[in-house]
Amino acid sequence: MVEQGIVVHVAVGVILDQNDRVLIAKRAPGQHQGGLWEFPGGKVDAGESVEQALARELHEELAIGVRACRELLKVQHDYGDKSVLLDVWVVSQFTGVAHGNEGQEIAWVSIDTLCEYQFPAANVAIVRAIEAGLSRKD
Repeated sequence: MVEQGIVVHVAVGVILDQNDRVLIAKRAPGQHQGGLWEFPGGKVDAGESVEQALARELHEELAIGVRACRELLKVQHDYGDKSVLLDVWVVSQFTGVAHGNEGQEIAWVSIDTLCEYQFPAANVAIVRAIEAGLSRKD
């Protein structure tokens, strides 16, 4: 059980490839919001900047290195059992070839098909921001 008033700060990457496809990952069944698709990332540790957390998490989860990123939006959401602050960044350049380093399923999807995937409620604002016209060229 999460203590009342505690908000988990999460660095989230909207990773774009050269064709403006977005990388999404499927949450493991045993995780919070398991079985749903998400934008990769993870908790910002004490003393860590959001950019550092994003780079660390994407390296751990996907085996990629962040070369260029920019802030997109912040989303605060209360699930009842957990409150999160999603600090969302667009990753427009990276090194390596993304793969599910932790055994998670990943997919590169076109922006116009994002609505076909089921995301946690906190991710709805992210999907809307992407659909509003995101590209690597911005």
